[in-house]
Amino acid sequence: MKLRKVTAATAAALVLALTATACGGDDDKADTGSGGGDKIKVGIKFDQPGIGLKQPDGSFAGFDVDVATYVAKQLGYEPAQIEWVETKSADRETALARGDVKFIAASYSINDKRKAKVDFAGPYLLAHQDLLVKSDSTIAKGTDLNGKNLCSVTGSTSAQNIKDTIAPKANLRENSGYSECIAALQSGAVDAVTTDDSILAGFAAQEKYKGQFKLAGLKLSNENYGIGVKKGDTTTVDKINTALEKMVSDGAWDTAVTKNFGPAGYKNEPAPKIGTIVS
Repeated sequence: MKLRKVTAATAAALVLALTATACGGDDDKADTGSGGGDKIKVGIKFDQPGIGLKQPDGSFAGFDVDVATYVAKQLGYEPAQIEWVETKSADRETALARGDVKFIAASYSINDKRKAKVDFAGPYLLAHQDLLVKSDSTIAKGTDLNGKNLCSVTGSTSAQNIKDTIAPKANLRENSGYSECIAALQSGAVDAVTTDDSILAGFAAQEKYKGQFKLAGLKLSNENYGIGVKKGDTTTVDKINTALEKMVSDGAWDTAVTKNFGPAGYKNEPAPKIGTIVS
């Protein structure tokens, strides 16, 4: 009888252990990005029209959103299974290291400093530093900014690049966000706004600004946008690269560019070859 009781207890414990293991397996499957889980967490910007924007109805729109949605689909996730996570520029590396997100598509330029902390798939877009000016502006080159009012965000390397090397006599105005700069351009308080051309095109493409602005088309720098992945996760990098190649080959990439940047007259570069960085 004693042996029977011990055996029954052991069997019960084994059943409990197996049940717990099964439940744990389900939890681990979610958010891994391996496909078939309940959801996948993806980092994007919430405040960049044309790139990544949270809209008043709670939905999300922009080129990075379209790219990330396509990639997630190739990883086995439908749009409804994506949980969008706001990843501001200063938080991107930390979010990946902690596992807060599976990957990040957020106007994330590939450079050596970042590559020391995260791995990148792509690039999926070659952007350039540019100027946004009013549609009737005569500003056509960087030196035309001497004596003019230039706006960018606080601490922007884009604005400092112009101030230091292109137009040292430009009057630099710094705001906390690009929305404030765009409003200043609209009112005439500044003559130009500078950052990546893709970001500027996204703002200019908004319905409320339709026809008011244009890109100068100066190509003052090369910005290779990549999809950030946790350092060492080469399997996910390979899967995303395959997805990006498919997005280009089936025409979805061109469709996303036209949809998000077309209204601003953005003359985009051709889709970059995966693994090719333009310096």
